[in-house]
Amino acid sequence: MSEHSMGSRTQATSLGALSFRDRRRRVVSHVMIYGTGVAAALTVLPLLLIFFHLLRAGLGSLNPDFFTNVPAPVGETGGGVGNGVLGTFILVALAGAMGLPVAIGAGIYLAEAEGGKLATAIRFITDVMNGIPSIVIGIFVWAWIVVSIGFSAFAGGVALAIMLIPMVTRTTEEMVRLVPRELKEGALALGFTRWRTTLGVVLPAARSGILTGVLVALARIAGETAPLLFTAFGNPFWSSDLGKPIAALPVQIFNYAISPYEEQHRQAWAASLLLIALVLAVNLTARFLIRSPYRNR
Repeated sequence: MSEHSMGSRTQATSLGALSFRDRRRRVVSHVMIYGTGVAAALTVLPLLLIFFHLLRAGLGSLNPDFFTNVPAPVGETGGGVGNGVLGTFILVALAGAMGLPVAIGAGIYLAEAEGGKLATAIRFITDVMNGIPSIVIGIFVWAWIVVSIGFSAFAGGVALAIMLIPMVTRTTEEMVRLVPRELKEGALALGFTRWRTTLGVVLPAARSGILTGVLVALARIAGETAPLLFTAFGNPFWSSDLGKPIAALPVQIFNYAISPYEEQHRQAWAASLLLIALVLAVNLTARFLIRSPYRNR
């Protein structure tokens, strides 16, 4: 009798010797494993469907002129979204410059203050801000800034910064909390002041997680449309003036999508593909930057 036959008979015998309770546990275990696999596949499936549809609908409109030209006059073919790409980078950079110092500082304070009354109030307000619809933020900034100085890149940057702050604040707090307490106690025992411990020990230890949260938040606000409709407004020409309306890729996609012209519909799909590619590139960059140097050792 071969070893394979003997192994199969032994396995069958062992399975037959299992009690009903043990067999039920094995069945439930296999069902749950397959169920989680199906859930994982269903999670990835929408992204794949969106990406492949954008490839099918927008890849044909991508060419060098698409990245370097401004939109063509209505009804004409050609043109591009170069001004929208530039405007998106300006708006995201402006939002980051205004929002990141506040968000990271607030996150450090919440992590260090822990259960204080002020920290609890700030944490609650941050959670509420995370749930505010982006269009409400756009209306708020419109009433606060645009009514006074007009549509501008600055107003758009403020709206995106308001969205950025609560996301990065909560991420920073959680990452700082994950730093082992022994590191802090060791630095304090060596005579470091509390602020030097935070800046010199805690922040470097939490750097990877904070950087991940920052890049994910920047990618998130880069695709926002509603706040920019009330603030940056859009611009069909090249512009980098922070005091004037500025183009943005999401706004151009919106304008092209509601247009009655088929050429602009095709460019809307191409611009959507470009925006998805930019977000994907940011996420891949985040994973590259935060990879552990000891992973392959």
